[in-house]
Amino acid sequence: MPTTPQGPAATPPTARTRSTPHGRGTGVILYLSLGGLSFAVLQSLVAPALGTIGADLGVATSDASWVLTAYLLSASVLTPILGRLGDMVGKRKVLIVVLSLLLVGAVLAALAPNLGVLIVARILQGAAGAVMPLSIGIVRDELPRERVSVTIGLLSAIFGIGAGVGIVAAGPIVEHLSWHWLFWLPAVLVVIALLGAIFGIPESPVRTPGRLDVLGTAILTVGLVALLLAISEGEKWGWGDAKTVGLLVLGSVALVVFVLVELRVQEPLIDVRLFRHRGVWTAHVVALAFGFAMFGTFILVPTLLQLPSALGYGFGKSVTQAGLYLLPTVVAMVISGVVAGILIRRIGPKIPMIVGGVSVAVAFLIPALGHAQLWSIVLSGVLTGIGIGMALAATSNAIVESVPAAQTGEAISANTVIRTVGSSIGTAVIAALLSSQVSAQGAPLDDGFTIGFWACAGVGVLAFLAALAGPSRGARRREAIAAGVDDFDEVEHAAR
Repeated sequence: MPTTPQGPAATPPTARTRSTPHGRGTGVILYLSLGGLSFAVLQSLVAPALGTIGADLGVATSDASWVLTAYLLSASVLTPILGRLGDMVGKRKVLIVVLSLLLVGAVLAALAPNLGVLIVARILQGAAGAVMPLSIGIVRDELPRERVSVTIGLLSAIFGIGAGVGIVAAGPIVEHLSWHWLFWLPAVLVVIALLGAIFGIPESPVRTPGRLDVLGTAILTVGLVALLLAISEGEKWGWGDAKTVGLLVLGSVALVVFVLVELRVQEPLIDVRLFRHRGVWTAHVVALAFGFAMFGTFILVPTLLQLPSALGYGFGKSVTQAGLYLLPTVVAMVISGVVAGILIRRIGPKIPMIVGGVSVAVAFLIPALGHAQLWSIVLSGVLTGIGIGMALAATSNAIVESVPAAQTGEAISANTVIRTVGSSIGTAVIAALLSSQVSAQGAPLDDGFTIGFWACAGVGVLAFLAALAGPSRGARRREAIAAGVDDFDEVEHAAR
C-alpha cells in the first residue's frame, strides 16, 4: 500500500499551516467555495431547462438529455484521475487547470450553436468534478487545524447547496433571460475562483510522487462509463433491453477487474486498500445513499408541485414557484453544513452522520405518509437540507481523518464518484417509479410519488445504519494511525 513519502515533497503540513495568516485563509476558503459552487450549480442548472434547450436547438428532449449524461460521465471519469494528479504534482496546479476547463466549457456552452457543441462543452465542464477533492486537500494542507473540519463541512455542503440553487434558479433565468445565461452567470463565478486560485492560493508541498496508473485509469473509465450510461439511459432504452443489460454487466465486471488490478500495481490510481478501513467504507456508503436522496428530492418535489391541482394531488405551481419551495432545503444545507463542522471538531464525524441519516429518513417519511398539504413538502425539504448538510460534511471529514494527507485527493475523489453514482441511481430509480405509475393522459399518479418518497426514506435508513457502523472517535484514531495518518492528533488537539 502506498505510504506518505518522505522528504521535502511530503513535509507534514501541520507546522506550516498553523502560521497561515487568517486573512489569507479566508481568501482560500472564498475562492474554493466559489469554484465548488460553480461546478455544483452547473451540474443541476440545465435539468429543468432541457425542454427549452431542445426546442431552441431543434432536437427532442430525449436527445437534449445528453447534456446531462455527458456532464455526468465526464465528471465520474475525470474526478479520480485529476484528484490523483493533484496529489502527485500539486493540488493548486491541477485546480487551476480544472477551473480553466470549467470556464472554457461554460463559455462554449453559452455560445453553442447546436447540440454537438453543447455536449462537448459539458464534457469540459465535467472535469470540474475534481474541484471537491482538490479543495478539501488544499484545506487540509493549508489551513490551521482548528479551521479544517468547519471549512470541509462548508465546502461539502456547498456541493449540495449548488445543486439546489441550480434547480431554484433555472426557471427565472430561462423565463426572464434565455438558456444561454444558464452558463454565462456561473462563468462569472468561475472567473473569480480561477483568479483566486492563481493569485490567492499557495501551492502545498504535500505530494505523492509517482506515475499515473494508465491501466487502472483505462479500466475504471470503461467501468464507470458503461455503468452510468446504462443507469442514465435505462429508462429510455428499457431496463430489459440488451444494451442496458450488456452495459450493466460490462460496467460491473470492469469495476471488479479494476479492484483486482489496483491491488497489484505499485502506484494505483485509487488505493482500494483504504476501503478496508471502517471510517472510509462507511463514509462511502453514506455518500452513495445521500447522492440518491438528494437527487430524489430534486425530482419528486418540483414534479409534484408543478402538476395541476385539478388532479387532486398536484399544486399547480410554475417552474419558478416550484423552485422557490426548494429554498428552505438550500438554506438548511448551508446552516447544517457549518454546524456539522463545529460538531465534528468536538465529537468527530460519526454523530453528525447518524443525525443526517435520521433526518433524511424522517424527511421522506413525512410525505410518504401524506403529501396533500404544502406544509408537509416544506417541512420535508427543511429536514432533507439538514440531513444532507450534516452527512456530506461528516463523510468528507471522516475520510480526511482516516487517510494520510498525501492520499487525500484520491480518497475524496472516490467518495465524490460514489456520490455521483448514487445521484445517477437516484435519478434513474425515481424517474422509473414515476413513469411506471401514470394516468391515461401520461401524468404521474399519486401512488408513484408515494412509492418514490418511501424509496428515499429507505435509503435514509441505509445511510443511518452505515453511519451507525462507523468507528467511534477512539477507534477512528487507532485506524488512522495504522493507516499512516500523521495529523489526526493535531485535529483532535484543535478540537479540544
